[in-house]
Amino acid sequence: MVNKTTSPPLWLLAELTYRCPLQCAYCSNPLEFTRYQNELDTDAWFSVLRQARAMGAAQLGFSGGEPLIRQDLEALVSEARQLGFYTNLLTSGVGLTAQRVNALAEAGLDHIQISLQAADPELAQALAGSAKAHANKLAMAKAVKAAGYPMVLNVVLHRHNIDQIGDLIALCDELGADAVELANCQYYGWAFLNRQALMPTREQLVRAEAETNRWRETLAARGRDMSLLFVVPDYFEQAPKACMGGWGSIFMTVAPDGAVLPCHSARELPMAFPNVKETSLQDIWYQSDAFNRFRGTQWMPALCQQCDDRDKDHGGCRCQAYLLTGDMNATDPVCQHSPQHGLLESLIAENSHNTPDQATLIPRNARQSKQLQGQAEIQSGLRQSGLAAPSPRQPLELIYRQ
Repeated sequence: MVNKTTSPPLWLLAELTYRCPLQCAYCSNPLEFTRYQNELDTDAWFSVLRQARAMGAAQLGFSGGEPLIRQDLEALVSEARQLGFYTNLLTSGVGLTAQRVNALAEAGLDHIQISLQAADPELAQALAGSAKAHANKLAMAKAVKAAGYPMVLNVVLHRHNIDQIGDLIALCDELGADAVELANCQYYGWAFLNRQALMPTREQLVRAEAETNRWRETLAARGRDMSLLFVVPDYFEQAPKACMGGWGSIFMTVAPDGAVLPCHSARELPMAFPNVKETSLQDIWYQSDAFNRFRGTQWMPALCQQCDDRDKDHGGCRCQAYLLTGDMNATDPVCQHSPQHGLLESLIAENSHNTPDQATLIPRNARQSKQLQGQAEIQSGLRQSGLAAPSPRQPLELIYRQ
C-alpha cells in the first residue's frame, strides 16, 4: 500500500562502491566503509535503476568511493539512458582516460563532474595521498571538454587549501571550466573525524568569499562564462539548511551493499536502514520506518514545531544534530535558536587559535577504517560486559578521538 501523503523520489544517488584510490581526509563515506564488502552486482543495480525510474526518479548520480572502479559503469549508464534518466558521474577523475570518456559518452552519460584538491600540485598530492592524481585530473578535465561535455569542477575547501582560492579559480579558468563549485567542507564521516584540522577560521572564509566575488567581476568584465558557486560551511550559518529538501522528500541513496538511505551520510545515525536485496524500493520509500521517521513535523522538538520556518528547513540536518549533540531528534545546532548553538560558536572561537598542519589529518583508507571498527567494537564489548559505564551510542568519530 502506497503512503498517499508522500511524493515520489526525484533524485537517486547510486553509490556503486566505497573503494577509492585516494585518501581524502574530508571524505563523507562512512568511517567503517570496509565493513561493507558485498557490493551489488550489475543485475542488482539494473533492478535498482528500473525500480527507481518506475517510481518517478529522473535524476541519477553515479558516485562512490570512486565509481570508475566499477568495470560495469558503462553498462549501468546505458541502462539508465534507456530508462530515461538524466545521468551524472561524480568522479575524482582517477581511472578516467580519453577512451573511457568516449565510451561513457557513447553509453549515453549526460554529465561529468571532476573534483580537484588544490591548485598547488604538492598540496594536492598531500591531500589526495597520490603523486599522479593531480596531473591526471587536469588532463581528464580537458578530455571531458574535448568530448563535448561542459567542464564542471568541484573543489572541497578547508583550512589547508582555502587561502589558494584565487589560484584555484585561475586554474579552472585556464582549463576552460564552464562551472566551478567551491564547496566548503561539511563535517560528516571522515571530515567530522578531521574537523579540528579542516575547519577554516572565520577570517579565512571572509577572505575566500571576497576573492570569489572579485573573480566573478573579473570574469564578467572579460565576457567569460564560468559560473562560480561558493558554498558556506553549515557551522558558520545562523539558520539550518533544508537537508536534501527534507528527509525522504526527493532524494534517495542506494549504498554499495544495497542499503537504502535518505541521504548519503545517514549511516552516521543510530538506526537501521532497509536493504534493496530484501525489500522493494517502493516499500522502502513509502512504508519503511527509516524513511518515515523524520517526515513531516510530528517528530520535531517543540522549538521546531513552533517555528515559522519548520516547513522550509524541515528541522535541519539529522546527521549534523546527532554528531554535534548525540541526539538525532534535536534541533540542528546550526539554528541560532537551538539551545546547543553555542557549541558551534565555541568551536569556531577555539579554532581561530589552532594552527593544525596536514600531518594531523587522518587519511581515509582501509587500514584506518579497520582500526576504527576495532575501537568501536572494543568500546561496545566493554559496555556489554559491564566494564564500562553504559551510555547512549556515540558517533564512531567521537569514540576514535577519545
